[in-house]
Amino acid sequence: SSPKLQSLLQETVCFSDGQTGCAEVDSMTEAVAGKGFLLVCISCKRREEVPGSAIVDWHYKAAGSDEFIHIFQYEYNNPIILHENFEGRLEWKGTMGTKDVQIGSVFIHNVTYNDTGTYLCTFHRTLYLPLNEEHVVISKEVELTVVENANPELTAVISEIMMYVLIAVLQLWMIGVLIYCYRKIYAENEARETRKTARSQSKLVELKDPRDGIYL
Repeated sequence: SSPKLQSLLQETVCFSDGQTGCAEVDSMTEAVAGKGFLLVCISCKRREEVPGSAIVDWHYKAAGSDEFIHIFQYEYNNPIILHENFEGRLEWKGTMGTKDVQIGSVFIHNVTYNDTGTYLCTFHRTLYLPLNEEHVVISKEVELTVVENANPELTAVISEIMMYVLIAVLQLWMIGVLIYCYRKIYAENEARETRKTARSQSKLVELKDPRDGIYL
């Protein structure tokens, strides 16, 4: 994949790490032998205000094989490489510093032709609701092909499309946040005015003489 798109995806990861928003982006599927490659896996929570935690697992199925092997696991600042074929080559590029993981991407160093195959990313998420806990499992697959040389024209086109899609998504999200904040502030002001009116009416009732309607 192109450095431009890899940089864009990294910026998306940083954007989500700051917990200011989350945009789900599909991974690229073509890696160049001898280069590095970012396996993107993002699972955004639908309700950001609900606290949660997640464990992320990566499995790999070689081309022509029927079985997945467990190659990687991340649980709160503890990345573990679980298969010798990926020893020293996998690096966590997901959410750091919090148990509330929404980005489970990993970076493969020194890609080889043997890395061709299907990668399965699985989020085991726990949502801490007021009355109980909810457990959710989200899985995403990446079909990776390793080539000798990247297709520069196709990569450039995809990079541009991804860039504009991300910009549009982030702009819509920002508009949504502004509308939400405006409604929240408006509702708080309305509630404050209602309370002030109620207090004023209560004081008038207390000051009024019920016998002749004359205020004391």
